[in-house]
Amino acid sequence: MATSIRDKRRGEVEPEPEWKLKARRRTLLLKMGTTALATVLLAIFLMPMAYAFITSVKTSEQASDPEAPILPSQPATFEYEGREYDILAVPIDGEVQNLAIVQPGRQESEFIDPDDPDAGTIVWEGNWRQLDSVRESAWAWGNYQDAWDFINFPRMLFWTLLYAFVTLVGAVSASALVAYGFARFRFPFRSVLFMVLIGTIVLPPAVALIPKYAFFTQIGWTGTWLPLIVPLMFGNAYNVFLLRQYFMTIPREMEQAAAVDGAGPFRTFIQVILPQAVPALTAVSLFHFFFAWNDFFDPLIYLAGNRDIVPISVGLTFFSGTYENNPNLIMAASFIALVIPLTIFFFSQRIFLSGIVVSGADK
Repeated sequence: MATSIRDKRRGEVEPEPEWKLKARRRTLLLKMGTTALATVLLAIFLMPMAYAFITSVKTSEQASDPEAPILPSQPATFEYEGREYDILAVPIDGEVQNLAIVQPGRQESEFIDPDDPDAGTIVWEGNWRQLDSVRESAWAWGNYQDAWDFINFPRMLFWTLLYAFVTLVGAVSASALVAYGFARFRFPFRSVLFMVLIGTIVLPPAVALIPKYAFFTQIGWTGTWLPLIVPLMFGNAYNVFLLRQYFMTIPREMEQAAAVDGAGPFRTFIQVILPQAVPALTAVSLFHFFFAWNDFFDPLIYLAGNRDIVPISVGLTFFSGTYENNPNLIMAASFIALVIPLTIFFFSQRIFLSGIVVSGADK
């Protein structure tokens, strides 16, 4: 039935034009198709993580058995007269019953009904080896405890969080100051210096690896966190670029008003610029935190002689080398390491996506 609209001039109801109905149908189909495509892509993206989680709660036998079901399970058994017997799916009179085999034979076998063991044995004719085993759910949550104890997770968590938060404060603060200088101040060769800074983004880390390592070894910093923390205290070109672009969108009228009130450049930066740049600062902080949490190569090189202070990324490598034949334990340790980053990202999303109130000024 066609949708109706009211003609304000005549006060009558007229049917909606056919072309509008077709346009609405096309829009609806487009939205449904987009939603379906996004759902499929999300499912494809999450499938490896779901498989990893399922593997993390399997026993070593289940994880190594290629014919084992996807969900964690084990063959069901029944204890009878002090012994355990396997439960099989036995077809009897057209129905499949779950019975415990107590006396296997070539032509006929004896079974016990687990629900009514006092009823005696049931004789079944046929080859019992062709029967399917009955499996029951068996989630090996103890894998997480084993992984936690082996890798000394609290100690590695302490060093990882220390590295992440200390460098986060230093890198974001330095980057914000440099970005503010490039966004608001005019000085000789500003454009050239900015291009040189941005050019360091595409510089391969391997180019400076040997000179850096030789320098830090010469001054005695290897085996400590200093080669990892101190350089990040001078900012990051990527963070500077993002913050500079955001600072340039903040109206200059707000800084001029602050200058009229007697605020200097640094006070203006602290009280005017930074409060307006909370979403950008949050995004940059998240980027740096995840970078520090996942940083592997530099800690592996500079902390190679001191395993007691390695972060989680390097500790997981040692764990994987020890339990390379136990993928369930490796997956459990990996999921333990994922908990904190996912939690921080989940709660910081609200700040990251929140709107910006700029004292009535429209950017």
